[in-house]
Amino acid sequence: MSFGLHRVSEPRATYRLQLNAGFGFDQAAELAPYLAALGISHLYSSPYLQAARGSTHGYDVVDHGRVNVELGGQEGHRRFCAALGRAGLGQLLDIVPNHMAITPENQWWWDVLENGPSSPYAAYFDLEWDPPASRVPDVMLVPVLGDHYGRVLEAGELALERHGGTFVVRYHDHVWPAAPRSMDGLLARAAAVAGSDELAWLAEAFEALPLPSDRGAAQRRHRHKEVLKRLLARLVRENAAAAAAIDREVERLNHDTDALDAVLQRQNFRPAFWRTAAQELGYRRFFDINSLVGLRTEDERVFADTHGLVLRWLREGVLDGLRIDHPDGLRDPEGYFRRLRAHAPGAWLVAEKILERGERLPETWPIAGTTGYEFLNRLDGLFVDSRGEEPLTRLYAAFTGQSAGYAALVREKKLLVLRDALGSDLNRLAAALQDVCARHRRYRDYTRSELHNALRELIACFPVYRTYARAPDGPLSGQDEGYIKEAVAAAKAGRGDLDPELFDFLGRLLRLETRGDLEAELVMRFQQVTGPAMAKGLEDTAFYNFNRLVSLNEVGGDPGRFGVAPEEFHEACAEAWARWPRALLATSTHDCKRSEDVRSRLGLLSEIPERWADAVRAWATMNEDRRGDVDRNTEYLFYQTLVGAWPLSADRAAAYMQKAAREAKVHTSWTRPDAAYEEALGGFVRDCLEDVEFRRDVAAFVGPLIEPGRITSLAQTLVKITAPGVPDFYQGTELWDLSLVDPDNRRPVDYDLRRRLLAEAEGLTAEQALARMDEGLPKLWLIRRALCARRSRPQAFGEGEPARYRPLAAAGARSGHVLAFQRGVEVVCVVPRLVLALAGEWEDTTLALPPGRWRNELTGDAVEGDVPLSDLLARFPVALLLLDGNA
Repeated sequence: MSFGLHRVSEPRATYRLQLNAGFGFDQAAELAPYLAALGISHLYSSPYLQAARGSTHGYDVVDHGRVNVELGGQEGHRRFCAALGRAGLGQLLDIVPNHMAITPENQWWWDVLENGPSSPYAAYFDLEWDPPASRVPDVMLVPVLGDHYGRVLEAGELALERHGGTFVVRYHDHVWPAAPRSMDGLLARAAAVAGSDELAWLAEAFEALPLPSDRGAAQRRHRHKEVLKRLLARLVRENAAAAAAIDREVERLNHDTDALDAVLQRQNFRPAFWRTAAQELGYRRFFDINSLVGLRTEDERVFADTHGLVLRWLREGVLDGLRIDHPDGLRDPEGYFRRLRAHAPGAWLVAEKILERGERLPETWPIAGTTGYEFLNRLDGLFVDSRGEEPLTRLYAAFTGQSAGYAALVREKKLLVLRDALGSDLNRLAAALQDVCARHRRYRDYTRSELHNALRELIACFPVYRTYARAPDGPLSGQDEGYIKEAVAAAKAGRGDLDPELFDFLGRLLRLETRGDLEAELVMRFQQVTGPAMAKGLEDTAFYNFNRLVSLNEVGGDPGRFGVAPEEFHEACAEAWARWPRALLATSTHDCKRSEDVRSRLGLLSEIPERWADAVRAWATMNEDRRGDVDRNTEYLFYQTLVGAWPLSADRAAAYMQKAAREAKVHTSWTRPDAAYEEALGGFVRDCLEDVEFRRDVAAFVGPLIEPGRITSLAQTLVKITAPGVPDFYQGTELWDLSLVDPDNRRPVDYDLRRRLLAEAEGLTAEQALARMDEGLPKLWLIRRALCARRSRPQAFGEGEPARYRPLAAAGARSGHVLAFQRGVEVVCVVPRLVLALAGEWEDTTLALPPGRWRNELTGDAVEGDVPLSDLLARFPVALLLLDGNA
């Protein structure tokens, strides 16, 4: 195969597909002609290296050297890539460098559990064999049991099994390898019963294996135990009496709780109650997911073994680029990107990096930019009326009783997850800080409790996901230095009971002003904890508690900020053109809390706060007798969810509200589900939606929002296609899509419908497309036309001076309802904003076009000079103008 960057020299637009067992390589290959006809240049695929069996997303990789067999395997991948090549499509692949899944299919992890610290793969994972809360050295905690270990053992739920010449420990669907050395007694007793000298010799040989903690003998141990397992496997095949004796001994052991316990105590892992993970885990996870173990990708061997296949694909032209999942989890993101760039100098690299307001992507990273969450939230903000902030805030406080400000709520929720979900990470960090303090006489008398509390507070006050110090030598950016100082000041103010000098010391450590090997390790570890704390505390908790206007509660967003002025948006776009012209521009992703069309409709509430307040109060009165234990904040979220995604079935609404309640962690949670509360919530949702009067009232309220919401969606779509960067489309969103958070946004997409509509759209006029608004055809029609224009005028959308970005200002009474800009010399984008208040009445508003004669690519109309918006947008709600004479 030879297609890639030489075939598609510049990415024009990406289309994200979520592959799974029901939609694999062959199904994706069938879409290649459709995507090419739509105007897409690159298919952007979810991870497809070998993942855990049954994976629905691909982020739980178990083997980086194979293609996922459930998607079609190597042959399916070959057909998929060939189909992309025939359609002229490039490929952007999502990869996962930070973690792997802990399943028996992960042979590296299996080897670690079997052989402990002496495993050749022990250094591949971010492990501590003796973490602060460890009860047994050199034993890995495996927190999967549904109850305390002793209870599970006594209930007979743990058992030893033989498979040929190897033994495993089973707990329901969980299986772990038994340490070969621990089988010596079992084999010796079986040998005595069977009268087998060969089996007796094997028992002695297993007993003589070096201990797993003897790292110096690791190579010899590995060689000897593999030979012994093969010899035992041959013996049980050839000697039925010996095999039967072993199996009888296994059976006896499984019925003797004390004997089985004694064997389990000799393993390199400790099965434990799943709740112990919060405080005692000895490995870094992906956030708080115990089944995903962190990788030491900074190690050159680990990098080579996890990236060999994708680097080969890049060299061969199978891939044009990579989307790097969660780089904030890596120990040294910049070092990782530099190594990746050195191996793939021509690759298009984008990072799933979430930037907080005002934060800039480090310019030293040799990548094209982010996956576009900062763009998504700026674009959303353009269509939120800042004048609605005060009345909506009053309504929210009065209806729900929520008085805490957003910033205070974020701190509170980060403290919560640091205590309940990330306690193990915090404990390891506190132990490292204690070792550092022991070196400095001024700080060695702080107790572990004081250090723990100071770290917890400092992390909770961190204003961004993480900093990027490269300890021990640095450098530290001025941006990161500022964030550290801000966090230290906030932590000192928040915990007046703790010595402020301790926070000052932490600040100096993080700013690399106090150096040393332990100090450097602390800094690098600290930076890997702040990201999960932000993700879990903000995205997965605070976003489900602060429900003032939930269209603002999006990944990378700031719900405490209400609206974005056009001037700010233009400034950010100009900077993107200058710095990151090949970054992705997203409006919906697989991680979004709500689709772009849901958010477009909900943003309209900022324009009608009084009407919204009346509706909420009326619905609350209507449903008061049904509410029961459901709190007002949850009820308020429910009403917004209905408005945003209407029409919404009871099943979808109930599933979403249950997930939202668990994420909020107020009445129930994923780790401590309250069945009674969840049943009450589900009953409330279903009772409401079975009420004909309530449904009629919701439909009557939503009705006037549908068309303005769609116009807003069309405006956002055109801005995304023409702004600096590469527009990204999430599967299915080329038509109206009213999806909620995963798994709602991963429902099957009707591509037969989309193919048919695209074929029909080709010859339609603007008016004909608009006439089929309910089918979603105007959005598909706009995407195809705008991407064709982008393909025909590539110099206006590439890099450098020919593709410059210039804001255009409207004049007149409704000028604040216009967003317009010029790309290069020959492209102009014009869209309305705050369309509900606009109501199509442009009055005297005009737009001064750049010199020349322009053709509206969507209507065919010719325009020039000062054009009235009422004329420009009369036939279609948005305008894409191309300069005549350069077609």
